[in-house]
Amino acid sequence: MTDPEPAPVPATPLPVTARAPGKCILFGEHGVVRGTPELLFALDLETQVVVQAAEHTQLNGHGDAATAPGYFRTALEEMWALGRPLAVRTTSRVPRRSGLGSSAAFVAALAAGLGAATGGIDRPTLARRSFGIEQHAQGIGSPGDTTASVAGGYVALNDASGTELWTLEDGQIQWTARRIPDPGWIWVVAYSGIPRAAPEAIRSVRERLEQPDGPELLRQFEAVARAGIRALLREDREEVGARLTENHRVLREVGVSHPRLEALLEAARPSMIGGKLTGAGRGGSIVALPFPGRELELARRIARAGGVPYIVRPSSRGASLVAPEQ
Repeated sequence: MTDPEPAPVPATPLPVTARAPGKCILFGEHGVVRGTPELLFALDLETQVVVQAAEHTQLNGHGDAATAPGYFRTALEEMWALGRPLAVRTTSRVPRRSGLGSSAAFVAALAAGLGAATGGIDRPTLARRSFGIEQHAQGIGSPGDTTASVAGGYVALNDASGTELWTLEDGQIQWTARRIPDPGWIWVVAYSGIPRAAPEAIRSVRERLEQPDGPELLRQFEAVARAGIRALLREDREEVGARLTENHRVLREVGVSHPRLEALLEAARPSMIGGKLTGAGRGGSIVALPFPGRELELARRIARAGGVPYIVRPSSRGASLVAPEQ
């Protein structure tokens, strides 16, 4: 089980190597920004960054990244007050624009590295800084993605279950992040090959929820997320699988599925207890809970249908430093 109080990131002189996991949303995408619960876990697919002193600030050899709008410039503006040029190199196993948290993993790893180089940083502060960087760069979103990348393990927002980790705020909105125990299950996530279209998906959901039945759909988002969290706490695979499938039905109803996602879920059906799209949608990825012992069979079904599957366990290690000898 994941430690409910992850350790601070210690002070470390440059060069610093840090890493952070991607994320997978099980329940609650789109509803969480409207106050309903969300349940995520940190993927054991990671992004690693190396931060070192340099003559000119650059990201993967590109000097214009320090001035172009985006995560890198925002992170430097908010966390690097020393004024010295930095060279940052990244490697990642998280597919970009897949809905699996590639930006959250990069931001959390970079924030951990910058925090270490400026005297160390505790987890709540790292979570808040990471959320602030991602939100400033994107202009939208909830702290779920970066919270999972910082904390590791399973994390719930807007729900009273589990052990409190920290609170995060955005103007008048406040989220409380809580640790949910890990039941030890294996999951399969799969990238469709269609980049997720977050702006279009968010606009679609907003417009759909403005319809007369919008409040009822939001109530369904909340009900399925709360039921899914309770089922995971009971380690009830069948119920979690059923709630995943139900959550996908609601996501499809608000217009964020995609024919490729539907094809992957259909191909996976004989080998999974339940599954859904994960992330903003309109492309991106699916998550499936396999029947125990049929993980490889499920991955093969998805691959034959054209997806890129990953057999994963939740990563208990959130954003952290990599020791030099590693």
